[in-house]
Order: sequence, then structure tokens, then C-alpha cells
Amino acid sequence: MKENSLFAVLLRSPWWISFLVSAIIGVVAMLAMPLEYRALAIFSGGPFFIIGCMAAWRQWRTPSATKVTAALDAASQMPSAAFMAAVSEGFRRQGYTVKPYAGRGADFEADKAGRIALIACKRWKAARHGIEPFRELQAAADSRGAQDCIYIALGEVSDTARRFAVDSKIDIVQGVRLAQLVKAG
Repeated sequence: MKENSLFAVLLRSPWWISFLVSAIIGVVAMLAMPLEYRALAIFSGGPFFIIGCMAAWRQWRTPSATKVTAALDAASQMPSAAFMAAVSEGFRRQGYTVKPYAGRGADFEADKAGRIALIACKRWKAARHGIEPFRELQAAADSRGAQDCIYIALGEVSDTARRFAVDSKIDIVQGVRLAQLVKAG
């Protein structure tokens, strides 16, 4: 789905907006249709109702700002070995097979359904992340033949590094996603 398509925007919006759009389309369709077809008009807003359900489910599962802050604070206090174990376990919960990466530029190699991702997370505590670790991760992925690159960061990512990540299709895990990744159990 394209990032700026109507359905993608509605998925990122509060759930009730999709339900409101669904209701408005249903009412307009009922008013516009001949009497014998009005019963079918209720289904005209169906796709928007489904998107509303999906958005509600996602928003229900997203932790509160307080929980995210607490999880990120806890992660910042973890020793390196504990953080690496939490990251590894987080990817296992998502269905990946995770093993340490022996080369430079990445810390883990994760496999899910034959698709290999390299994960870099040793510099998670850095206050600012520059472009160099992203270049190292991309070079490691190229030499390994990995399809995906994931960079984990608590701190700020520089604009140059973020542009490089976008151009290189490196997924930066921060904020809510990082809190969900390192949560217990």
C-alpha cells in the first residue's frame, strides 16, 4: 500500500475517523439510491469500516506514552549484554530465528521465512547516530546477501544518516517500536 494512499492515511489516523467516513458514505449512498436498493447501500462504506477496525486494533495494542517512556528509560539503563538479549528475544517473539553475526557492521543475523535481516544495535545508547554505522550495516548486508537491514537507536539519528537509511532501505527502530521490541515477555 502506498504511504499516502487514502487507506494508509486512515490507518495512521484515529480509528473513529474511518468509522465516521464509513457512516457518511453509507448515508449518502442510501439517500442517492432508489428505494429498492437502499438495503445494499449500507455496504458501500464497508472498506472504510474494515480500515477503522484495523486502525482500532493497532491503536489498542500500542502502548501509552508513559509506558513507552518507561520502557525506553529501562533500556537506557540496561548493560550491553542485557540489551542485546532483550533485542534478540524481541525478534524471536516476532518469529525470527536469531543468531549472532560474526562480521563487522551488524550484531545479529535474523531469518524469517528465508528472508535474512542484519541487525545493528551495539550503539543503541549513543546520544546521536551519524552515517558511519549505517554505511557499515549496509556493507555487511551487501557482503552477506541480506535482504533487510535494521538499525536500533535510542538517541537522535542525524539527518544525513536518516537520508542514507531511507535511500538504503535501512529500517530504524526507535521510540514505540523499540519499546515494544525490548519489553519483557
